[in-house]
Amino acid sequence: MPADNIILVGFMATGKSHVGRLIARMTGRTTADIDEEIVRRARKPIHRIFSEDGEAVFRAMERHATFSLCDGANRVISAGGGAFAQELTRQVLLDSGTVFCLTARPETIHYRITRGSPNAAVRPMLAGGDPLDRIRQLLDERAEAYAHAHYAVATDDRTPEQVAEEVLRIFEKVAAESRSER
Repeated sequence: MPADNIILVGFMATGKSHVGRLIARMTGRTTADIDEEIVRRARKPIHRIFSEDGEAVFRAMERHATFSLCDGANRVISAGGGAFAQELTRQVLLDSGTVFCLTARPETIHYRITRGSPNAAVRPMLAGGDPLDRIRQLLDERAEAYAHAHYAVATDDRTPEQVAEEVLRIFEKVAAESRSER
């Protein structure tokens, strides 16, 4: 298993971006957020990419940004919620570092998205219908893909700092085991 990059995947609102920035600060690594890179390249927010160009265009942009950001070492890379569900993107992420899937219960995700967050209204994958039902549906659809991550870390009832510390604890243990095998 490659150990150069620390890669965070998982459903929306599991803390990937926030935890990624914390880990980067704690380790001195550079941070790369695939969604932020897409927004930078497209010069418009993700919800507008979805509404104006469609999901297929967004996924192509996501794939290109992933390839670009994974072409380096010693990074903390945060991927969007659906990135790891795309087979080609998933394989690039798996080949580029140690992948941690941040998880949370559907109710936790729903609470995080709807508790007054300015992003609550612009989650394109939750458009139409009951958001909690859609969260459950998407989690079910993506469960098999998320199971490919090297490790899973639950974020329910944990602070971002606690999640970052848990990811680093696992990562450092794996790195030490890898060094001792040489």
